[in-house]
Amino acid sequence: MSIDLLNATHDFPTAVMIKAIGWNERAFVERIIEAVRDSLEQPHDPPYRVRETPGGRHVAVTLEPYMTCAEQVLAVYARLRTVEGVVMLL
Repeated sequence: MSIDLLNATHDFPTAVMIKAIGWNERAFVERIIEAVRDSLEQPHDPPYRVRETPGGRHVAVTLEPYMTCAEQVLAVYARLRTVEGVVMLL
């Protein structure tokens, strides 16, 4: 993902949808939410929803944090890549 592409497809500031998929454990969801909140230096959780896969093995956390610029988006994704249990980021 590049800054130019993000700026071409988003009108900042705006909410940006992020999806993190990982192993189905309560701590995974908490780690993802905390990583986004901390990366954005916000005192509250961003809007999110959680959905389990049909077999229950994985969980998808969809977040829609408010971002002020493309650099914030890249910083959040960089932080999410370090979270234990992440299988895929969209």
